[in-house]
Amino acid sequence: MTVTRAVMVLGLALYVFLWVLAANGASDLVAPLLVPPVLVVLIAAGVGLDRYLGITPRKQHFDDTHFPDQHSRDEDDERR
Repeated sequence: MTVTRAVMVLGLALYVFLWVLAANGASDLVAPLLVPPVLVVLIAAGVGLDRYLGITPRKQHFDDTHFPDQHSRDEDDERR
């Protein structure tokens, strides 16, 4: 958990550093640096709209019929 937290802090520090560079004249960095906040706003707006409309999140379901589990493969090997 501490490695994850350290990487997040380091990434945030790098992001802030790049914004400082952009504010001091590296205007080519502004467009790529705006992508993450714009994505966060769009995702948050979508989730908020879903909650406002009363749409519940879909439950995850996995179709394992195409990929049999390891136990059935072991049983097939024992039969041969």
